[in-house]
Formats: sequence, C-alpha cells, structure tokens
Amino acid sequence: MRLKLVPSNTSWDFFKFSHISLGASALAMVVSIVLVFTMGLNFGIDFKGGTTIRTESSQPVDVGAYRQAISALDLGDVSITEVFDPSFGPGRNVAQIRIQAQGDAESVTPETIAALEQALSAVDPSITFPSVESVGPKVSGELVTSAAIAVSLSILAMLVYIWLRFEWQFGLGAVVALIHDVTLTMGIFAGLQLKFDLAIIAALLTIVGYSVNDTVVVFDRVRENLRKFKKMALKDVLNLSINETLSRTTMTSFTTLLALIALIVLGGDVIRGFVFAMTWGIIVGTYSSIFVAANILLMLGVKRDWSKEGDGGAGTQFANAER
Repeated sequence: MRLKLVPSNTSWDFFKFSHISLGASALAMVVSIVLVFTMGLNFGIDFKGGTTIRTESSQPVDVGAYRQAISALDLGDVSITEVFDPSFGPGRNVAQIRIQAQGDAESVTPETIAALEQALSAVDPSITFPSVESVGPKVSGELVTSAAIAVSLSILAMLVYIWLRFEWQFGLGAVVALIHDVTLTMGIFAGLQLKFDLAIIAALLTIVGYSVNDTVVVFDRVRENLRKFKKMALKDVLNLSINETLSRTTMTSFTTLLALIALIVLGGDVIRGFVFAMTWGIIVGTYSSIFVAANILLMLGVKRDWSKEGDGGAGTQFANAER
C-alpha cells in the first residue's frame, strides 16, 4: 500500500485567498526585519569574537558559583549557559562559557584560560574542559562580511539561472520567495535570540537551494501546462500545476522533516541551531514555493508565443501577454 499525504488528483484553489497569503508574508517579512534591527541577532563566537570554553562535570552545574569564581578575573562580558541534551547521562553536566574579545587580541591568552580553569576547578574539582575555541575581532568582522556576500551571491545566481531557464517573471518570483525564506529565518533567530553562527549561514545557503528546487519543479510544470493548455487562464494554469506537483512537494518536505526532527531530538546541542534553521527553512520554503513565488508570477503575468516550440528561455520573442 502506497503512502499518500495528499490525494493524487486534487483541485484546490491556491489563489482564493492570495491577497491574505501575500499580505501575511509581507507582514512577516516586515516583522522579521524589525526584529533583526531592534533585538539584533545573537551572534555566536564566529561573528562576535571572543573565546568559548565548554565544561563537563559529574556534579550539577551551578551557574551562580561559576560566575562568582570568574568575576574576580575581570574578563568583561561573560556568558555562562548550562547545556541540556536528552542524550546526556545523569552524571554528565555540561556548560558553555563565552568570554568577550579582549581588546584587539586575537584570542584570550593561555594564561587567562589557565586562570579561569583554576578558578572553576576550585568550585568543582571534577570539572573538565573538553574544548576551547577562540576567534579574534578582526576575523569575526571578516566572517560577517563573507557570510552576507555568500548569501547574496547565491540568491543572485538563482535569479540568473531561473531567468535563463524560464523568463524574468519566473526568476523574479523565485527570488522574492528566496528573500522571504531567508528574512523569516533571520527574523525567528532574532526573535528567539538563538545563537547565530557559521553553521546557521550554512543552513541559510541550504535553505536557498532547497527552496529554489521546490520552486523550479512547480515552474517547470507551469511551463509545460502553458503550452498544453493554450487558452487556459494563467490563474487556472498555475492552480493546475501546483495541484499536479503537490504530492511530490509534500512527500519531499515530509521525509526531509522526519530526518531533521530525529536530529533535533537525538543530534545534540552542537548541531541543534543548524537543524532548527533547516526545519524552519523547509516549512517556509515549501510555503513560499506555492503561495509566494506563484502569486508573484500571477501578478507579473507571462508571455506566450505558440508559433515557436522553444524552451521558453531568455531571448525568445513573445507575441501575446497574459495576466
């Protein structure tokens, strides 16, 4: 028996409430931008500069005692977070200590780290320090710039690819959907103050690729149906195309989410931010492929020339405009 999340032959009208869906998406983007600029992103050590020390102990983590022991060292802004993970056993208590960058120094000096470890060992003799990571202020600034450039160039490359494969209307619709997905992902990270580091940039780039893949599948069917149903209204063609690809889109997203949910539950705290970003991105990416990209295409309209049987790529001349 084959598993079907949606019926094979659906005829749902995805544009019945198009103004509401576009308005909700626009509002969500505005709220996300406001959150990013007001609350700011909770940059991790990769982007902020400083040192992260991971501790493990057989005794429960006492954040107050840790902070009191470290305060005497006068290290400035120090963040102490107890790490919870279902995979940890009862005798494994983990904490993460973040120390701000010390002036223009590339990292906290070994002497300072040794003093901090000695201070914490006095509080808890069973404590160990399995990892110490440092990023200097100069390097962190370069990483912020490089990350922004990487995401921007990936979106630009998608625009060019879809423009050449289809038409500029398709490309613009896909890029608006990509910007929608990236903006909402950054917005939820700002709103929840989740750590934003290089792993999240990797997740954003993966989301861009996944979202455009969904969009291209729908647009490919739209192009086929535009040729097949020459007199059908564009709205009806889009509805038909989305319904025809809905089963594939739903199954792909569902199976991907199953793997991501397993990683959220069992993957541990190290990759949890990345997996959360991916999970959120899959959800909004699937939504935007249907309700954002297709709506933009409907607003812009497409042009059809039935005297030619080309692939509809850039450079093809069109005779009739349809909106």
